[in-house]
This record gives sequence, structure tokens and C-alpha cells, in this order.
Amino acid sequence: MSRNTRIPRAEITGLYGAVLKKFSRKMFGDVAEPLEVMWHHRPVLRFSLGLGQKSRRWSACDENLKSYAQMAVAARIGCTFCLDLGYFQAHNDGLDVAKARQVPRWRESDAFTPLERDVLEYAEAMTQTPPTVTDALSARLLGRLGAAGMVELTAWIALANQFTRTNVALGIEAQGFAASCGLPPLPSRARPDGAVPAA
Repeated sequence: MSRNTRIPRAEITGLYGAVLKKFSRKMFGDVAEPLEVMWHHRPVLRFSLGLGQKSRRWSACDENLKSYAQMAVAARIGCTFCLDLGYFQAHNDGLDVAKARQVPRWRESDAFTPLERDVLEYAEAMTQTPPTVTDALSARLLGRLGAAGMVELTAWIALANQFTRTNVALGIEAQGFAASCGLPPLPSRARPDGAVPAA
């Protein structure tokens, strides 16, 4: 498990807690640390879980594209928990793990199609403060994804920002979900100048 979080982890108790822990262990093999931190405010926890579950039912945008976008947000913000979880989920959902592994260094990788590169750029542009989304990038994505797909991708990236920024602010770090299923480590994200930080 990671270092101490900024808000101490709480013991998850009661019937709802037992169901939550069972569900988490079934999905991830362990109780996810954000659940223990968010347990301090169960209405916020339920709201966050509800958003996550409802958004996983959206189907207007390709799952691989959304997976790459979520991981691009996590890489840009520096959420090791979200990167680890995104990589783990890509594996478990049968998505393209080889490409997912390259997301932190997508600009240097030749693994991605032009559409995938636009999605990754869009995710990063939405994550900047202030956002740096351009009309040209939006038009390219709209032409390839259609209106419903573009709306879904945008909402997915916005949710990824919410979850990622929450985890970073609370001091939640990677739990090793990806390593537990034998996935090779993610490469380090290159800096904007193209240099790769030391591991």
C-alpha cells in the first residue's frame, strides 16, 4: 500500500461497508484506498461511485479511446493511483494494453493512430488550466466521433479530471493493481521539453 494519505484512511464498517469491500476486492483484488479515505463522508463517496458506475454505461465513444484519455489526464496531473488503475482496467476490460502502456509517453510513441493522438491531445488540452482546446482539434474529433461521441469523450475527460485531482489532493498513490496481474511497469512521462525524468 502507498504512503500515508493526507486524510487518514478510515475503517470501512457496517453492511454497506462490507458490500463495498467485497465489490472492491472482486474488481481489484484489494480494497481501493480512495474508498477508505472517502469513507469519512459517505454521501460524497456514494456520489462519486454513482458517477463512475453510470459513466461506464456510456457507449457512444470507443472504450479504448476513453481509456487512453483517462490515462492521459492522470499522466498530465501526476496521479499514480489513476494511472495504475487505468492500466489495470484496460487489461481487465480486454483493451489494447500495449497502447495503454504508452500513454504517459504518447508524443514520443509511434503506437497511436492520428485519431488516438487527437484524443490524447484533447485530454491534455482539457486538463490544462485554463483549458487549451482549439477549434481545429475539436473539429477533427467531431468529424471522426460524431456529436454524441464528442460529448461523451468530453464528459469522460471532465470526470477523469475530477477523480484524478481528488486523489492527488488527498495524497492517494498507486496501489500496485497493474503489477498484481503481471503487467510491465508504465514508462515515465516525458517532460514538455522531450526529456524523460529519472525514474
